[in-house]
Amino acid sequence: MYALSMYTLLFAGLAGVLTVFAVPPALSRETENKIQQEIERRLAAGETPNRLKDEQSPYLLQHAFNPVDWYPWGEEAFARTREENKPVFLSIGYSTCHWCHVMADESFEDVEVARVLNEWFVSIKVDREERPDIDQMYMAATQAISGGGGWPMSVFLLPDGSPFYAGTYFPPKASYNLPSFTELLHAIHKAWGEKKGDIDQAAARLVEALESSARDSEGPIGRDAIDKGYDQIAQSYDSTYGGFGKAPKFPRPVVLSLMFDRYHAKGLDRARDMALHTLDEMAAGGMHDQLGGGFHRYSVDQHWFVPHFEKMLYDQAQLANSYLDAYQITGDPAYADTARDIFTYLLRDMRDPAGGFYSAEDADSDNPYKEGEHSEGAFYLWSREHVRELLGSPAAEIFIHSYGVEENGNVEQDPHHEFTGLNILARQHDVEQTAAALKMDVDQVVRSLEESREKLMRERDQRRRPHLDDKILTAWNGMVIGALARGGAILQESDYLEAAARTAEFIKEHLYDEQPRTLKRRYRNGTAGLAGQLDDYAFLVSGLLELYQASHVPRWLEWSKELTETQMELFWNEEDSFFYDSVEDPTLKVRMREGHDGAEPSGNSVAAYNLLRLSQFYNNSEWRKRGGSLIESFADSINRYPTASPLMLTAWRQINAKSSQVVVAGTPGSKDTDALLAIVHHHYDPARLVMLADGGKNQEFLGSHQEFMQTVTPVEGKAAAYVCRNFVCKLPVTEPADLKRQLAGSGKEG
Repeated sequence: MYALSMYTLLFAGLAGVLTVFAVPPALSRETENKIQQEIERRLAAGETPNRLKDEQSPYLLQHAFNPVDWYPWGEEAFARTREENKPVFLSIGYSTCHWCHVMADESFEDVEVARVLNEWFVSIKVDREERPDIDQMYMAATQAISGGGGWPMSVFLLPDGSPFYAGTYFPPKASYNLPSFTELLHAIHKAWGEKKGDIDQAAARLVEALESSARDSEGPIGRDAIDKGYDQIAQSYDSTYGGFGKAPKFPRPVVLSLMFDRYHAKGLDRARDMALHTLDEMAAGGMHDQLGGGFHRYSVDQHWFVPHFEKMLYDQAQLANSYLDAYQITGDPAYADTARDIFTYLLRDMRDPAGGFYSAEDADSDNPYKEGEHSEGAFYLWSREHVRELLGSPAAEIFIHSYGVEENGNVEQDPHHEFTGLNILARQHDVEQTAAALKMDVDQVVRSLEESREKLMRERDQRRRPHLDDKILTAWNGMVIGALARGGAILQESDYLEAAARTAEFIKEHLYDEQPRTLKRRYRNGTAGLAGQLDDYAFLVSGLLELYQASHVPRWLEWSKELTETQMELFWNEEDSFFYDSVEDPTLKVRMREGHDGAEPSGNSVAAYNLLRLSQFYNNSEWRKRGGSLIESFADSINRYPTASPLMLTAWRQINAKSSQVVVAGTPGSKDTDALLAIVHHHYDPARLVMLADGGKNQEFLGSHQEFMQTVTPVEGKAAAYVCRNFVCKLPVTEPADLKRQLAGSGKEG
């Protein structure tokens, strides 16, 4: 990638002003909760908005009354910058981003800062969740220039969109080894006037480097790549608190998937145990909302206690899958309970009445103990006195001991004094420990804790909730469809399966154009917009494939095939065998591609999985081959940095292993059919396909592509299960116990 030397060379003499940024600890700032109502109120009060007032993005609407003359991304802004020969100031963030609120309050609401921006720059605001393609390109530039990245992202562009300088948050006064934002603007303006030639050359070199990064040295993936990736990740394992690496700790479910896959394929007990211990510690910690369910974004400390309180939809979907995997592997109902806990949160707080799911909830909220104060995590915090008052004795003593509630608050490291005297709820003692300490029966403790959680939840519901980002994104809803479908099948919860189908129907009705069979990315306030990107197609297809295997309704499989065909047309690079992450956009200088599996898996990793599964359903060896070529196009990156692509590594293993199928032949909804399907869904096998030979439309549909499916029948009038590798099957079994034994002996690599 591009080196820091460009930044040093270009701004020699200004180095004291332009300093590389590292995000400081969180500060308290206020976020509006009812964006649309606030816009209407300010309009009625005679305030003048900027162009962002007509946008749908909650993030852009949060900035609609800034004195900055903001433009949304588009040709109008670039036409002006070309006409006036001004640099572009591009600010990228999202509505639940804490530091985005901070910079908005400190700088974008400041009249003097706005005057400088309006006079010397053309300013553009972008919601990274609506336009991941823009975010991806300029994040790569920001990381190349500054050595780090984050949001808000602050990028300076030539009139053709080429980046020449970038950072993240800049304070109103020089601090944290950063210049003030105003100092930065003056430095950029001066360089624009005096060193324009150097800026042009630096921008050209950076764009060239970004274009180069969108290619890889195609070649063979090392036979030891997956073992090397596993070993390197395992070396960073925290044996005390779980997780990988040091604080801050992010859950990164793709790593847990790799651990479980290594256990399944190679019998590595340590891989399983590392993942399970991580899930145990996360579920017990403050990162897990102990009352309302779901998980916060990440933990600022090593032991999952103090979270960054933002809640993201994609985290909920992925972590639900991780806990479902753990339940399949262990049979421990605690993992099933945590998955249900996530689904309860999603269905209660994050679902639009029409069926889609909202994007996120903010970290900041009103402090119920200090009127007029708005701070990090306030919605979730409790004083010990308040807990005692609400619960009474002995329930309060049981709850306080179990959840570590202290008189002076239980947060020891609190540099900004946001948690003074307050408590983050985390399970400090399990029910057996609490019962022993208080000399009570375990059943009494269990009942008391359940009742106490319900009381505290009712009390918390009276508080003003954090800001909700209510846009509905196709990609993240695709993740939720898959998680709910798996939850419905594994936990035998029909409500989850119905919710998954309803969300799929919502997307098809509101975010899909039958002609020309394309997706939109975002839906909000009754309006769909923005072209679907690779992750919208790939994540939705993945969700539909899970929904089909849980429901056996052929139209979900058919739609997944249609979407994949469109995905090929829009994103496939035939020459180099990979998917671009974005649709073609003449306003973007570089069309990027990604293989890094981070907080979200890469679209290419998920697409490779989809191609593998679809190739089996449709007997299309070309798609399996294409999935292999896709992963091989990332060979250089995988061989050098296998830890960056754990999901791609597991996809690579599965593409090169024998495929796995279980076919249940029987009448849909009958007890014997359901009993066999329940056994299949309860067994962990990440590569397995589940098919139903129903003697009707579904079997007819599958049989039109797989001749084998035409011959599968019940045995002597009883539902039968066929356990297969590469569609070569063992003798059918009709008893659940026999099926369980067959499944237990399948799946390991030879």
